[in-house]
Amino acid sequence: MTDGWHDGANSYAPFVKYYLGIILKAYNEFENRVEHLKNRLSKPERIQAVFEQKIGKITKKEIMELCPDISKVTVERTLTALVKSGYIAKVGAGPSTGYVRI
Repeated sequence: MTDGWHDGANSYAPFVKYYLGIILKAYNEFENRVEHLKNRLSKPERIQAVFEQKIGKITKKEIMELCPDISKVTVERTLTALVKSGYIAKVGAGPSTGYVRI
């Protein structure tokens, strides 16, 4: 990778591709976080949307990291309602509790 570095004959293409990949990932994450502003979803609808975007198990902590403006009480209340409605299922117990979309 550093072949030709001292001769000025090295290629910057790998670095540029890596850097552009980082910028694209950051942009996509930012877009996902502010999408609710565009769609004007309620907080419970935003929590439900997290399950539509994620595959597999997700924890309450991960939801709170993805939606930092939503209180813990609102997240817990919404998760309880989604479990009761049959939209998601609770998996595990205690600190390892997670939720999966049915």
